[in-house]
Amino acid sequence: MMRVLNICVIGALVLAAADVYTIKFDSTRQAQRVAKLRLEIRRERDAVAALRAEWAKLDNPARIQDLARRHLQLKPVEAQQMDPLDNLPERPANLVAVDEADPIATVIDNPGILDRAASGNVPAAAR
Repeated sequence: MMRVLNICVIGALVLAAADVYTIKFDSTRQAQRVAKLRLEIRRERDAVAALRAEWAKLDNPARIQDLARRHLQLKPVEAQQMDPLDNLPERPANLVAVDEADPIATVIDNPGILDRAASGNVPAAAR
């Protein structure tokens, strides 16, 4: 009887030791995974910081002004370049027929029409 009890206790100890080893192995593996993820996060943060620094350099107004001066050949606006509105061409006559209602004027005259248009209840006269 004592021998069977000793064998059972030794077996339980072996199983407990195996279970403890498995738990230790899993926790070590998880700790390595956490360390790897922290290293990856640190690398990504460094990359983001480098990209922000590069963006700040590229977004520098003095640099953009220099590039515009070199590549765009822009000239300052002079007062003689402004033209009065009288020199604009006349509006073409075929844009809106005379007998049709102006859709913009209809909306201005009836501001509630937009609420009905949003619900799909547009009266036939406004269409």
